[in-house]
Amino acid sequence: MSLTNHVAFVTGASQGIGRAIALRLAKDGAAVALAARNQTKLDEVAAEITAAGGTAATFAMDVANEDQIKQSVKDAIARFGKVDILVNNAGITRDTLAMRMKRADWDDVINTNLTGSFLCMQAVISSMLKQRWGRIINIASVFGQMGQAGQANYAASKAGLIGLTMAMAREVASRSITVNAIAPGFIETAMTSELSPEFKEMALKMIPLGRTGTDAEIAAAASFLASEAAGYITGHVLNVNGGMLMG
Repeated sequence: MSLTNHVAFVTGASQGIGRAIALRLAKDGAAVALAARNQTKLDEVAAEITAAGGTAATFAMDVANEDQIKQSVKDAIARFGKVDILVNNAGITRDTLAMRMKRADWDDVINTNLTGSFLCMQAVISSMLKQRWGRIINIASVFGQMGQAGQANYAASKAGLIGLTMAMAREVASRSITVNAIAPGFIETAMTSELSPEFKEMALKMIPLGRTGTDAEIAAAASFLASEAAGYITGHVLNVNGGMLMG
């Protein structure tokens, strides 16, 4: 599943799942544009990629800022000549029960997780249409499929991302551009490390495989969907959840 001669733009690439995806795509041969808010962490990921013989460049960007998205994609295309793989991974949480949720907490999550992904698609699509090839991979969540108490904003954003994935897949399929989503289950990351031991114990009971997933397993799924091997898959939600949700 070589990605040689492809250029990937990965949001939220400074840590967690985004970092793992960036490292895997680079290992598989893609040049990687690393986008996130934290320049220091981006530089560390870029150094790791180049030390392993890969190619990477960093772009400080907040996916809640449309102007920064447009400029970063423009700069990435100027640097690499194109962007033909987009991984929309950047996301935030602002958890609380719906009855207590402030409008700002709702807006921040929707703007980052859903609107930001949409704007990134808009920014890269011309490059993909021009060469009549592309891969868009949206990182959704099992909670966008089954809901989660205390995460009305997050679940809505990820459910919306799944719907957006299917709509975009239909719009660009004639140009050999595929649009798919990955719905991770309970994955060990910095974000999940903040969850209470009680919640983690409850979550494990819901997972038939009896363990949490790793960011490397999500990265492997992203690498597959980015490859030629997945050329006949579009509008699909790939569940990587240990059996937490089936069907």
